Amino acid sequence: MELNKYLASRVQEVLLDGKWIANTNFKEQIVNTQWEKAIAKTGNHNSIAVLTFHINYYLKGLIQVFEGGPLDIKDKYSFDIQDIDSEAQWVALVDDFISNASIFVNKVQLMDEHKLYSPFVDEKYGSYLRNIEGVIEHSYYHLGQVSLINKLLQDS
Repeated sequence: MELNKYLASRVQEVLLDGKWIANTNFKEQIVNTQWEKAIAKTGNHNSIAVLTFHINYYLKGLIQVFEGGPLDIKDKYSFDIQDIDSEAQWVALVDDFISNASIFVNKVQLMDEHKLYSPFVDEKYGSYLRNIEGVIEHSYYHLGQVSLINKLLQDS
């Protein structure tokens, strides 16, 4: 299998429809979550909505770079979600996440293998490959949190 197609399948697995590694995926965890549950806090931990926004923030920023735009995202803003006060706002975030995840998968799948090894914007950020692998690892990390928060809120 070509590396770009392999990476795209890994991203799709964690974000949209896989079950092999975590027996779930981000979309499955958020799509049927009610908005009140999505914004609920457990202790001083991030909510499901905040974690969804966080991953989506990076997807949007990387898509922009993949399309030839600048790298505008900053870690310090990656948790700056506006308050969600309704089901409609939560559904809009979920829909935006699913859309961006699909776009991201497609961009990776179509990426030339040569591009995968080239510097991502600046050499200090590593290669495109490293950044795509980072999305996979980062998404699994937060998927575990979302899954755990869902279980904790279900038990309460």
